[in-house]
Amino acid sequence: MLTIKTGAMIDKKSKIFSYTVGELIVLLKEYPKDMPVIVSGYENGYENFYHPTVQKVTHLPDNMYWDGEFQVDENGIDVLVLEREERND
Repeated sequence: MLTIKTGAMIDKKSKIFSYTVGELIVLLKEYPKDMPVIVSGYENGYENFYHPTVQKVTHLPDNMYWDGEFQVDENGIDVLVLEREERND
């Protein structure tokens, strides 16, 4: 067994995942229940995600799909971002 930063125990085979459901629940309890959550993404498939962060964004629904419908804006609203890990291989 090994310990992840949240203190949960997982077996070594599970190390390929950034978080378990239990770890994510503990982490999300640190944020307001009504805070919106968005994810980064592009193309297909699935990835792990980095530690959630709070960003200020503006909703731009007419953006092209590859640009996302939310963009960083210092005058925007606070959202919790689950940003996908980017691999450079």
